[in-house]
Amino acid sequence: QIFNMNCAACHAGGQNVIMPEKTLEKDALEKYLSGGRSEASVVTQVTYGKAAMPAFGGRLTDSEISDVASYVIQTSENGWK
Repeated sequence: QIFNMNCAACHAGGQNVIMPEKTLEKDALEKYLSGGRSEASVVTQVTYGKAAMPAFGGRLTDSEISDVASYVIQTSENGWK
């Protein structure tokens, strides 16, 4: 729900409409995400933003950001649909 309301506009289905190579797929997260593919790295990116991605630290609670990070890592492992 949090992902769909805040992230899916750019990252629907694990993709990236702004920078197509920087998807939320497992290999791309490992290659492009600062700190590699981990929940902690996703938390940092979502909280502070980077490049074209806005910071969500002021919009989402720490718990919501943690939930999004867990969802992204888990779904990248299982495969986005």
